[in-house]
Amino acid sequence: MEDKLKEACGVYGVYSENENVTEMTYFGLYALQHRGQESAGIAVTDGAWMDVSRGMGLVNEVFRHQIPHMDGQKIAIGHVRYSTTGSSLLANTQPLMVNYAGGRIALSHNGNLTNAQEIRKELEHSGTIFQTSIDSEVIVNLIARSRKETIEERIVESLKQVKGAYCLTIMTEDKLIAARDPHGFRPLCIGKTEAGGFVVSSETCGLDVVGATFIRDVLPGEVVVIDSRGVTSIPFATEEKKASCIFEHIYFARTDSVIDGQSVHAARFKMGEILAKESGFTGDIVVSVPDSGNTAAAGFSHASGIPFREGLVKNRYVGRTFIQPVQSMRETAVKLKLNPVKSVVEGKRVILIDDSIVRGTTSGKIVKMLRHAGAKEIHMCISSPPIGYPCYYGIDTSVRKELIASTKTVEEIREYINADSLYFLSLEGLKESLTEVDPETMCYACFNSAYPVAGESVSGAGKYMFEERKKL
Repeated sequence: MEDKLKEACGVYGVYSENENVTEMTYFGLYALQHRGQESAGIAVTDGAWMDVSRGMGLVNEVFRHQIPHMDGQKIAIGHVRYSTTGSSLLANTQPLMVNYAGGRIALSHNGNLTNAQEIRKELEHSGTIFQTSIDSEVIVNLIARSRKETIEERIVESLKQVKGAYCLTIMTEDKLIAARDPHGFRPLCIGKTEAGGFVVSSETCGLDVVGATFIRDVLPGEVVVIDSRGVTSIPFATEEKKASCIFEHIYFARTDSVIDGQSVHAARFKMGEILAKESGFTGDIVVSVPDSGNTAAAGFSHASGIPFREGLVKNRYVGRTFIQPVQSMRETAVKLKLNPVKSVVEGKRVILIDDSIVRGTTSGKIVKMLRHAGAKEIHMCISSPPIGYPCYYGIDTSVRKELIASTKTVEEIREYINADSLYFLSLEGLKESLTEVDPETMCYACFNSAYPVAGESVSGAGKYMFEERKKL
């Protein structure tokens, strides 16, 4: 929704000599569709030739007529996109595919590079031509220009030059390569199929859909090479502190996924339980803003003993409305997406659970809907602390002045959305909800501005930094 942070992308890859790798990639992207709905693409190779198919829209729309196919195919990578750098254009769709002196490579990227602008300027000054306005192309060009002998050495050398967030799937004619930035901002995991193939996915739900068994996560600062010899690990940066994105657990990841050992469902359920204890709110029913608030609402209900009811119905045929990049489209989609159940909320003291508030406009509309449906009181609980700072690591957040918590107190936000009361989960409570990982290995910069990597280089440049129009 409009009041949500905006995720970047999902990446996927399959290496198998005995399976239909493009079909598996198609299903994997379907499972990762929640991570990006602007465009989708699949690149495939048979070991000698390489091809890519990309388009605007959802996975089933892009591949409505045919899934890419190649006789003898053994490697495929895929990508679903929400634009965080560069416009939502066909030219910016991924995977990117290039020819260079060492052969062909295709690349899919999830994340944001904080020093992309300065690297791109250097490359342009030396004669490099760019075909897109996305930061991912910087990585491709660094790899292509490297003078190292092997593709693995080229990739490692390139990654040591970039800063920020990146999870990559890279395909050569005979290798599937995965890489994760030294802080581990975005998730990436590896699975194995019954036929002996290997799968790389942004989330474990992408493994489940093709029947792959989870092996392990790609470690922060690691390049993983998958070829005919199996899996090879190349650590390239291990000294940086791990800083995985906390919003994967709050909102981005699918509830059935496991991120770096932490069950997303368990974390969100615990957030709801802690919300009930911290807020002390009482009411007649607990209602969630579907679907992202469902699990926390169940946790709140469990801890408080207040029954959880379906007071808002979601139109399942409208995608995540925040994914729509145009403001007018988002506003229309909010009205299409949710509708209150009058018989459930009428005359009731409603405890409304959501995962976050970014601008506050959608939250205000939902409160208004519930009041019109006859809700007696509306007490809103948010399963995260107030978002007061932008993110530079693969989330398309607003500039700070558009984040409501950066300019208003909790009481002022309550008045703005017209709720009877409002409570945000404390940072300590959020950390307590992570029962299967060390909470100090997470990034909380959007709450406390403790940025693991300096964001100044992109904070003033913005999403369209490579699309400046020259004045005539």
